[in-house]
Amino acid sequence: MNGAHWHLVVNHLPIIFPIVGVIVFITGLISKSEAVKRTALMIFVFGSLATIAAMNTGEGAEEVVENINGVTENVIETHEETAETFALLSYLLGGISLLGLWASFKQKSFSSIISITTLIFAFVVLFFAKQTGTTGGEIRHTEIRSSNSVPATDNNNAEKDEDD
Repeated sequence: MNGAHWHLVVNHLPIIFPIVGVIVFITGLISKSEAVKRTALMIFVFGSLATIAAMNTGEGAEEVVENINGVTENVIETHEETAETFALLSYLLGGISLLGLWASFKQKSFSSIISITTLIFAFVVLFFAKQTGTTGGEIRHTEIRSSNSVPATDNNNAEKDEDD
């Protein structure tokens, strides 16, 4: 397995964990179950840890794909910058979740404030997760690229194919 394969194995986890965490957290709020909310907080922590794995495999993936025809440095750089922002926010979500777990177990009075803050922040993280996933997909999936990021050679080849 090469660097790109390892990245593909782990890169969806930092996106999936917050989605599942939000669903579980909302379930905990509706059911008024502290155990379910704690489970959601742990899921956010696991998502933060999965982000570390995805970030550590990104450079290896870049080395593999940067020499592939149709993959531009601009598309890779856009994904890398978006991923760095997402990773920072994911790490913060993990940290806030750990604080929330501590507050929940210690039955601190501000536990509910941290819970709501964590849920709201998780939605912010999901927004950046979507951006990161999209920019990553655009590296090899030219069909989802905006017209601005498609290399000129791809447009010329598409026009020739249509004429044939």
